[in-house]
Amino acid sequence: MHMAAQVIRKGRKYDQVLAGARQVFLAKGFEGASVDDIAREAGVSKATLYSYFPDKRLLFLEVAKCECSRQADEAAASIGCDCSVREALTIAARALVGLFTSDFFLRMFRIFVAESERFPELGREFYESGPKLGRDRLVAYFHEAEALGVLRIDDKELAADQFSDLCKTDLFNRRIFGLTAEVTEAEKNRVVDGAVSTFLARYGT
Repeated sequence: MHMAAQVIRKGRKYDQVLAGARQVFLAKGFEGASVDDIAREAGVSKATLYSYFPDKRLLFLEVAKCECSRQADEAAASIGCDCSVREALTIAARALVGLFTSDFFLRMFRIFVAESERFPELGREFYESGPKLGRDRLVAYFHEAEALGVLRIDDKELAADQFSDLCKTDLFNRRIFGLTAEVTEAEKNRVVDGAVSTFLARYGT
């Protein structure tokens, strides 16, 4: 059964199940995580777990979606209507750099890549609810900024992808390939400042 045809039930123990699943998936990966492990970590029965999530892939995807949505919501809430374009882009860049260098994102990224060939719908669903969500929010902001005359962008979707990739510069590769275990705030700020300045040099008015 395709994941889109299945329904997640939200109830009293939804957050509890999700928190337990998050811990197990990050520790053991998608394939290594058993339903028994997740139920035990969450402190619920298997029957309760299945009543919320009828498919392990659906549960895995929900864990990733919730984290991506939380990051996007936090960034969007920080951008007030009185922000300058540089301030707004800096807030967005800090959120993206923080996400791309976080242990959670890196572990999830590796799992999605490893499982994408066997379960292509997993990657597709994650993209729609994760990276595409952030992309769409950037595009919406670009429309608003252009209406105010502070940005001029013909292809806003391409510009959103470019901005995201600028926020991956150096640090993401170092983290994903295990070249460094952590990055400093100074290193993050360097990438953030470079991403925003480069983007505004191309699209600022």
